Amino acid sequence: MPPTDAGTAVGQAPAATTSPDAGPPGSVATAVDAAADTAGADRLPGPSEPAADAADAEKAEDAEDTLDLHLPDDFVARFAEDPGGLDPYDLLDGVGGWGSTGTPVGVFELLPVRVGRDLPVVCRWMNDPAVAEFWKLAGEQRITETHLGAQLDGDGRSVPCLGLLDGTPMSYWEIYRADLDPLARHYPARPHDTGVHLLIGSGADRGRGLGGALLRAVADLILDMRPACARVVAEPDLRNAPSVAAFLAAGFRYSAEVDLPDKRAALMIRDRSLRHLM
Repeated sequence: MPPTDAGTAVGQAPAATTSPDAGPPGSVATAVDAAADTAGADRLPGPSEPAADAADAEKAEDAEDTLDLHLPDDFVARFAEDPGGLDPYDLLDGVGGWGSTGTPVGVFELLPVRVGRDLPVVCRWMNDPAVAEFWKLAGEQRITETHLGAQLDGDGRSVPCLGLLDGTPMSYWEIYRADLDPLARHYPARPHDTGVHLLIGSGADRGRGLGGALLRAVADLILDMRPACARVVAEPDLRNAPSVAAFLAAGFRYSAEVDLPDKRAALMIRDRSLRHLM
């Protein structure tokens, strides 16, 4: 998956080497880390990541990485019982059915991507220079199609969505199981941690507070619709100051700096226990 950025573009890079939740002195995390990052932050192991075959595979490596980790035992057991009866969004509690929510900037809804319908608009957004700097998916449609297909053909650990504001597609989101993603190798992941990637499609919609408002709304949706999830996480590129600012405005705390394969990221966390305080 790509990098996470809200002011310009957002997404995530795969895992790397880092130290756990310990924000620098004076950071937003300092006052709340002790309350939020208590014992029991279990890290889920995963096999080594597959090597990229070619340039196109490299472009989609983030999405592919999401699909190579072990599934939880309860999922495997359910699949063994009824391999044809699984909702592809079960691992994320039915993202496609979460419905709309009111925000200070309008009515917002996450709509799972359909390649036949949505590929042209997502590809156009990926080719915006401000987005491409962080997502690294610029180029022909097949590059974006490969990225989307790796998630849509997977097991539901990552669900790509369009963000509709007052019925108009204006952003691209990836809601994913951070505890089952390569990111989990680089911070003390907890079961059901849920990750968010975001890009704002139009330059006219950037730099006016939409990112923070929508990130808060989506984080609230995740916490409301996924009762087992105690934390929403993200890892914007440290170079993307508007993105980090948008996450802070959305009630996320700056937890740590994380070295990922293609970037140094700010690990941002929104805790269920602190959602009404931040």
